[in-house]
Amino acid sequence: MSNIYLIPGLGADCRIYNNINFHDHDVTCVDWIEPHKTDTLITYAQKLIYQYNIKPNSIVIGNSLGGMIAIEIAKIIPVAKVIQISSIKTIDEAPWYFSLLRVIPFYKPVPGKVFTRMEFLIKPFFGHMNEADNWLFVDMLKKSSPVFLKWAMDATLKWDNKVIPKNVVQIIGDKDLVFSYKRMNGAIIVKGGTHIMIFERAKEVTKILKRILKK
Repeated sequence: MSNIYLIPGLGADCRIYNNINFHDHDVTCVDWIEPHKTDTLITYAQKLIYQYNIKPNSIVIGNSLGGMIAIEIAKIIPVAKVIQISSIKTIDEAPWYFSLLRVIPFYKPVPGKVFTRMEFLIKPFFGHMNEADNWLFVDMLKKSSPVFLKWAMDATLKWDNKVIPKNVVQIIGDKDLVFSYKRMNGAIIVKGGTHIMIFERAKEVTKILKRILKK
């Protein structure tokens, strides 16, 4: 049985997977490490491979930003499978505002600590959460490293990947307001799923993952 590595999204930690049941699989949660200011998503993926000793034939599951980094890991080592949840495979699937923020990077002067307190701006794009999940979402954001948040936002917008490695499976909700399923080919579409469907559609996502992991 392959080892499974879980990579969270921007402003989150591995608690983002709390509602997902991986049954008896051997799972390792990847915590964010502090980046160097010159890191790209490519070099950061290399650091995670080294830090967590991610070996060939592993399964890497990434949510949002974590899915993009999972792609970069798969370009470096031959993994058994990459499973993206609410994420994109290439820059061609990125939303229009990526290009806008590259030209007008208004976020750059904002101190990193401010990003940890911006849940009121972010939550409307993520979807409905119950009280417990909402508390967890806010707590993860508040406990995120300001240095990492600011770096990750910039590195994500500069990501220009055009290569899709082998064995990539993409799961996306048709109500995702961050990444649109309409820009993707071959993705598994979760009807009514939002960007935070890993919370509010956890049972459905778990069933899809169970089916994928059996193959």
